[in-house]
Amino acid sequence: MGGESTTRTAPRSGGKSTSPVGTKAGQRLSGIAVALGIVLFLGGFGWGALVYRPYTVPTTSMTPTIDAGDRVLAQRVDGSEVHRGDVVVFTDKTWVTNAPVVKRVVAVGGDTVACCTGGKLTVNGKQIDEGYLKGGAVEDKTIPTVKVPKGRLFLLGDERQGSLDSSAHLTDAAQGTVAESAVTARVDAVVWPMNGMLARPTGFETLGALSTPGPLRVIVSLIVVGAVLVLGGGAYGPIAKRLGGRRSRTRTEPVGAR
Repeated sequence: MGGESTTRTAPRSGGKSTSPVGTKAGQRLSGIAVALGIVLFLGGFGWGALVYRPYTVPTTSMTPTIDAGDRVLAQRVDGSEVHRGDVVVFTDKTWVTNAPVVKRVVAVGGDTVACCTGGKLTVNGKQIDEGYLKGGAVEDKTIPTVKVPKGRLFLLGDERQGSLDSSAHLTDAAQGTVAESAVTARVDAVVWPMNGMLARPTGFETLGALSTPGPLRVIVSLIVVGAVLVLGGGAYGPIAKRLGGRRSRTRTEPVGAR
């Protein structure tokens, strides 16, 4: 009729659409993103479980680097891989405990260690700048000259005044040193609270190479990227559905009188 107007709308099927949401290419890319994300996410966690072990440090002997109650991640290593400056986890029954102990390696087999000259630790005649210490100098330890036997390590806590470390066991047959075989892991990071990776002990660089950091950063990156891909791929469907609904509403348009 001349005075009438009609409205053309998109066909409906009971108010619900059973067709796939989004374009085929978008759906395919979404599926690939989710699958790849799951692989990276689970692969990162699996790699981390194989390489790292969590520990809770019970004492303040490593403050300010690690405080009592801090949760750390330590890379599983052989004691022969340990370098000066490393913070390691070890078990030594002669130290009157069967529990894992966390200390810093300041000298390895063949080194000569003493303390303190000018308030600083001396290894092989070189004064070590220990920037990780409270106050930056060792004032509370008196360590006579010790020649570390091959295959053994000399360890100190970063809180030198109260740490029961090699300096407290100097009267032992091994002069307070610990066998390399007693070491089970090397601490890479404090994860709770989230203090991150341990600072590099650069004061020991004049004596030789430092340890290469473990793959923790790579593992965390894999987990984060995997999570982003899973969430992003999974969000494609709802986003495409919402955009499709908006487009269908804009298609409804008045048809002129005939």
